[in-house]
Formats: sequence, C-alpha cells, structure tokens
Amino acid sequence: MAPGRIRLRTLVGLRWLAVTGQTLAVVGVFFGLGFSLPLLPCLVAIATSAVLNILVSFRFPTSKRISNREAALYLGFDLMQLFALLMFTGGIENPFTILFIAPVTISATSLDVKSTAALGVLAFILVTVLTVFHLPLPWYPDVVLTFPPLYLAGIWTALVLGIGFSAIYAWRIAYEAARMARALEATRSALAREHQLAALGGLAAAAAHELGTPLATIALVAKELEREIGEASPYAEDVALLHAQVARCRDIMSELSRRPGEGDAMVTQVEMGVLLDEVAAPHQGFGIEIAIDLKTTSEAEPYVRRLPELVHGLRNLVENAVDFANVKVVVEGSWTDKEIALTIRDDGPGFAPEVLAELGEPFISTRPAPPPGMAADADPDEAIGMGLGFFIAKTLLERTGARIEVDNPESGGARIQIVWRRMDIEATRVV
Repeated sequence: MAPGRIRLRTLVGLRWLAVTGQTLAVVGVFFGLGFSLPLLPCLVAIATSAVLNILVSFRFPTSKRISNREAALYLGFDLMQLFALLMFTGGIENPFTILFIAPVTISATSLDVKSTAALGVLAFILVTVLTVFHLPLPWYPDVVLTFPPLYLAGIWTALVLGIGFSAIYAWRIAYEAARMARALEATRSALAREHQLAALGGLAAAAAHELGTPLATIALVAKELEREIGEASPYAEDVALLHAQVARCRDIMSELSRRPGEGDAMVTQVEMGVLLDEVAAPHQGFGIEIAIDLKTTSEAEPYVRRLPELVHGLRNLVENAVDFANVKVVVEGSWTDKEIALTIRDDGPGFAPEVLAELGEPFISTRPAPPPGMAADADPDEAIGMGLGFFIAKTLLERTGARIEVDNPESGGARIQIVWRRMDIEATRVV
C-alpha cells in the first residue's frame, strides 16, 4: 500500500491532545461544576482512544507515513469515539459537537477526495443520530433544560453545513498549494538547467584558454616536422593531417571561448539586440519567421545582464508564439531613459477568452492534454506542454523585476508586453 502525505506522529499527537482536553472537560464538569453525568462510560470512551494511541506507538515508528486508507480509518475512529462521548453527554445539545469538523478538515487537507468524502458521510450520519438518540445534557439537577425542536434542527443544519464548508474550503486551499508547489518545482528545475548551461559555457571558455598553449606547441612541432621530412616522405600526409586537425581544434576552442561564461563581463553583459538574437536563434528555421525590431531612440542601445532567468523566460515566450503563429512572430524592443520594454506578437489565433483571464496561473493551457501519468515536474520541456510554459516564463521574468501584460490586439494574434526598469536589468557597458 502506497504511503500518503501524513505522518503517524501527526495523528497520534492530535489524539493525545484530544484525550487531554476530553479528560479535563469531563472531570471539570463532574467534579468542578457538580453536574451529574455517566462518568465511567465517558472515561472508558476516552481510555479507548488513549489505548489505541499506545498500541499504535509501540507497533509502528511514529515517523511512518501512513496510507490514505489507514489515515482515514484512524480519523474514522476519532469520529466514533467523539460520537460515543457526546452520546453520554447531551448529544447535539452539547456545544462540543463542533469538534466533528476537525477530523473531516484534517482529511481534506491531507488525504484524497474519496477518503474525505467517506469521513464526511460518516460525520453526517453520526450528527444525525446524535440529534435523536442521546442521554440528557449534564445540567443543574433542579433545572429542566429543554431545547425547542426548531433550535435543535438549526444546530444540526449548522453542523452539517460547517462540516461540508470546512472540508471543501480546506481541500481547495490544499489543492491550490500542492498545484503551486509542483509548478514552482518545475520552474526551479528549468532555472537550474539554465544555470548549468551557463556554467558549462564558462567551463568551455576556461578549457579553451587552458588548452591554447599545448595546442600551439603541437601546431609548431607539426609545422617543423612537415618542413623537415619534405613532401616526398611517406609520413607527409600524416603530418599534414595532424597539422590540419590541430588547426580545427584551435577553431573549435576559439568558438567555445566566445560562448557565454560565468564571471566574464564581456559575455554576461550584452546589447539588447544580441540578447534577442540569442533568444530567437533556437526557434528559427521551423517555417515561422521571427523578426527582431529594435525601436531606436535618442538613447543608446542598452547593455543588459545576461541572466539565466531572463534568457530562459524569453525563450519560453518566443517558443509559445512560434507554436501558435501562422507565418510570423515579431519581437520588438524599445527603451527610454527609465524603462526597457519588449513586445512579442504573433499572427496566430490569439489567446482564448477563457484562458486570457487566468493566463500565468499554473496548468492553464490551450494545448492538448498531456499523456496520463506525466509528472508535472518530470522535465521542464515536457512541463511546458502541461500549461506550465507561460507560468515558468512569467515567474522567471518577474524575478528580474519585469511587469508582464497579455492581450489580443485588434489587428489579430496575441501580444505579450514585458517592461523593466532600466536599473533592474541594465549593465554597465564593457569597453
């Protein structure tokens, strides 16, 4: 049986808390207030809960994660124990009937819908039975305490509605929190991969620098050998091949040294146009034209910091635009003395009206549903097809200080506008 989200120690601790509170309440009413109640049956009901706690603690390690079914059985026992205690102390007239809400709410936050529904039905049945069958509420012996049926019906209605509302509210909050956690995990995975790629670029540049000297030595020796043995030597072709391969290695390392590397200001700070070319490059050549349009002003083209969040977020947005475009995607860049702005437009169908209002929330997508069983955080690329692409992009870009707006312009297609304060992403130009 698969383990669930809840630890055994959580339920054991809550039950000990309930046992303590129930014991104090019963003893206080009987000895403190002097009200008559069936003390022994009440203490037996409380002791039953305590014995279960002791047995469970000896039988299993309290750190064990129990399955949904096991947790539902434990919480069902708590409902039955509370039912027995209230049966002896006034039934639905007892104000402690409000505690029926607790086990169902715990289930709603930690267990599956099936278990929560079963516990909700059980709580409904027990509250209904307590409305009809119960011993009198402990009270002063010379006072007859009688509640009108309409009042009791109101209490029953309030309890049933309270159990239902609390369970639904708690389940919804837990569901939203779990969904957001999965989406943020996919975002962290995507960002970590982008950082790894940036680190690899730095390693490549360092390797190219370190290997430059030995390769230069090999090239020099190969050139000397080529001159010494002459063209008639049977080894002339081998030496020429060696010389050519050394030259190729030097070309490859020269290319690697020009790639982005960490700690190198010449490549971690780039012009706006260079950054946009890099963002669009992976999506060129798929039948959709990507046009880069820089709206020049009197201000010089800004240099921006090449942040992994910035690169990965913009790539996701451009990829989405390419996927939905018919012919063309336009990426416009503009700037003033205070702001830097980007606009990504495509000539596709635009955002669906039902999606536009919720765009940016995780798992909101107009794409086909993903294959059953695909984990949301399994792979950032797969997650993009699950309604996480725009969420990841929005989350990463907002980390850089961006404001993002989406709409469907009158000219057609979809439009995404991204605006930063210059101070948030601008870098000092390196000469």
